[in-house]
Amino acid sequence: MKIPVSFLLCFFLLNTLSAQEVFVTKPYVQIGRNPSPKSMQLLWHANDTQADWRVEYKSDGKSNWLKANAIQYTRVAVSGIEAHRIYHASLTELSPGSKFTYRVIKDGVTVFSSEAHAIKSVEQPYRFIAFGDIGAETPDQKKLATRAFTLNPDFVVVPGDIVYENGLISDYRKKFWPVYNKEKQDTDGAPIMRSVPFITAVGNHDAESRDLDKTPDALAYYMFWDQPLNGPLGKEGGSFVPVLKGSEANKKAFLEAAGETYPRMTNYSFNYGNAHWTVLDADTYVDWTDKELTDWVAKDLADSKDAQWHFVMFHHPGFNSSREHYEQQHMRLLAPIFEAGKVDIVFNGHVHNYQRSFPLTFVPDKKGTLLVGGKDNKVIRGRVVPGRWTLDKTFDGKTQTTAKGVIYLITGAGGQELYNPEQTNDPDSWQKFTDKFIATVHSLTVADVSGNTITVRQISAEGKELDSFKIIKK
Repeated sequence: MKIPVSFLLCFFLLNTLSAQEVFVTKPYVQIGRNPSPKSMQLLWHANDTQADWRVEYKSDGKSNWLKANAIQYTRVAVSGIEAHRIYHASLTELSPGSKFTYRVIKDGVTVFSSEAHAIKSVEQPYRFIAFGDIGAETPDQKKLATRAFTLNPDFVVVPGDIVYENGLISDYRKKFWPVYNKEKQDTDGAPIMRSVPFITAVGNHDAESRDLDKTPDALAYYMFWDQPLNGPLGKEGGSFVPVLKGSEANKKAFLEAAGETYPRMTNYSFNYGNAHWTVLDADTYVDWTDKELTDWVAKDLADSKDAQWHFVMFHHPGFNSSREHYEQQHMRLLAPIFEAGKVDIVFNGHVHNYQRSFPLTFVPDKKGTLLVGGKDNKVIRGRVVPGRWTLDKTFDGKTQTTAKGVIYLITGAGGQELYNPEQTNDPDSWQKFTDKFIATVHSLTVADVSGNTITVRQISAEGKELDSFKIIKK
């Protein structure tokens, strides 16, 4: 049988492309600047060479492939890392909540394909997973990645410390992408990021390395995520944007790689389904007594009053019973704003265990006391904020499911070394606002939202249910 020359050529090209490293980082989906049930962003990293890239996609049951909007890229050329490009493609004609297939084509040859899930609409039920302090390259991080994948979420939220130790490009390549964007599920991770979006808050290990001479590939957070930019802009050296250090060349390289995301992509908000999410930068360099910041949070929550659920996510918890990081209470200052904005649950990380508060309201005593330290006695370590809390101890999440106050949930057992396991069975060591405290196993949070009901479960890496509660809104 005579084989057509065109077939042989395509076979040769496909195998040639497969044999070489087409991607620096394989494609993954993101919610984008303006999340919508009809759109999603696709990102991938490739070598710094010119190529004809194309992305096509189609929803389940449809036969016609649609072409993604014009593909754009940012160039990353920071010291110590081989120059590469981060490509962005917009998929804009999706069916809300539907499964769709996409393929990436380079120079006429399909080099990647996968299925993914579009964002759910207001009417549709959905599931999300939350876990923080994840990218530590530990066996438990990898187990939880696989567990998250098998739970089949619609999206994943990460309340900070995405990758250790310094939020570097090189850290992501070793400890993050190989775990959450694997080719197939196994004991080392799963291909979860190519099918559902991760949505992230910045943590101290993601954003505190600001000396670009010491770590020129730092602040990769601003390069790798495609998230809303609707928060306050801020200015470098102001109340919530630290000064960048380093040579002019290194600063220029970073700013070109970050593009429009720096410094804005640390405080933002978005809607998913029937919920409004507010994402904040809780790092200790942020002055949360600043009126511009607090006014933005208050307005963001007020403007979203029509949403059925209100969730907030940030890294440093204000209400924490661990001995570790107990003094970092600065985010308590926002409790009255959360209460006025009808926030239901606040998701935190930073403390490497699981904790759940009773539903509570809190009145801070003025602005608390700022803590400073370091060799020069100028490094801000946090703020002690005493005050008066009121606890709803009638809520049990099972028979009594109406919560009077905000539930503060720490889900920081996502992979890094656990904090204070000795406190798990020592409730006398807990603060009075704490209802659950589990620090002996790594775990993640899985939440199912359907209309006026949310069911939240804490699941160990081995699949054991550690805690559960339900909120039903009247």
